[in-house]
Amino acid sequence: MADDTRLELGHGTGPLRGVKVVELAGIGPGPHACMTLADLGADVIRIEKPGGVMFGSGRYDVLTRGRPSVALDLKHDEAIRTVLDLVERADVLVEGMRPGAAERLGLGPDDCWARNPALVYGRMTGWGQDGPWAQTAGHDLNYIGLSGVLHGLGQDRTRPHFPSNLLGDFGGGSAYLVIGVLAALLEARASGRGQVVDAAIVDGTAHLNTLGATLAAVGVQSEQRRSGLLDGGAPFYDLYETADGRHVSVASLEPQFYDALLDRLGLADRAPDRDDPADTEALRDLLAETFRQRTQAEWAEVFDGSDACVAPVLPPSEAVTHPHLAARGTYVEIDGITQPAPAPRFSRTRPSVSMPPAAPGAHTRAALAAWGTTDVEALIEAGAAVQA
Repeated sequence: MADDTRLELGHGTGPLRGVKVVELAGIGPGPHACMTLADLGADVIRIEKPGGVMFGSGRYDVLTRGRPSVALDLKHDEAIRTVLDLVERADVLVEGMRPGAAERLGLGPDDCWARNPALVYGRMTGWGQDGPWAQTAGHDLNYIGLSGVLHGLGQDRTRPHFPSNLLGDFGGGSAYLVIGVLAALLEARASGRGQVVDAAIVDGTAHLNTLGATLAAVGVQSEQRRSGLLDGGAPFYDLYETADGRHVSVASLEPQFYDALLDRLGLADRAPDRDDPADTEALRDLLAETFRQRTQAEWAEVFDGSDACVAPVLPPSEAVTHPHLAARGTYVEIDGITQPAPAPRFSRTRPSVSMPPAAPGAHTRAALAAWGTTDVEALIEAGAAVQA
């Protein structure tokens, strides 16, 4: 969507319609959180530096969908004043800078609360706003490593394996930022006072691992990989290769689901006792040998509609067309780009994507005008704002 002087607020269809968010653009979890808020109906205005941020932006950056892009050079006092003017009309501000950076710009919590005492100030970092490493650089892999969660990941006992940047940046990061922002927003509407949401990936990732703490406490999970109930230590909760070199996921934990597994595999009369540790590897070998006898598609047909808790492991390009996900519309195509649909779902206020991604500054004039900024042309002439 190019510059459009008719851009208006309030087009969101989700339950956050009417909530106004100022996003100081960053990378990774911050944009994902603001994308989620926009998907859910909030009016989010994304403030980017001219030229965009690391990895660039533009029509292919799905993380920037759903909100207009305004390019402001925050080295200009006029640009800072413009952000504070936006804050005055906003409910939430989200930033992902190192601790203290926003304060040095004149955009810290106290600066914003002087203009809007009810503002929820969301801060997204890896290490958090305080602690010995707060000012240290890091990335997803470092955060999940230090939090104690990476150590147990994977089925290779000689080294851990990490799930791209899904667990830290988006699981322990953006999801917890959204939770915190929504909770603080609810409280602010009762108290009339905003507060800082300190969303740190190390905290969120540790919190995600609460079940791990429970399993360790009851003695069914150790710190050795592939030794517990849910990390591949149990043969009935594991991945198995099929005849075509693909894989199926087997998660037949409960006895009735395990019985369904053996029935569909034709192993009900010869499988060893799953509860006898002495039979663990024999059972694993039997399951592996059996799954190698047919292709993934053949096994998918065998288990389709059953309670055996078996599903094919699909690449994203094939997940899009799986009958179940296709029926739910889990993935959508917008401007020729296949991407996840907004989640979760609501019975009345159904979320939607209000606009596709755009180049940094594509909506500078239109978005600032829609938010009530009256001197946009002067800002552009001064170089404080840039219209792409």
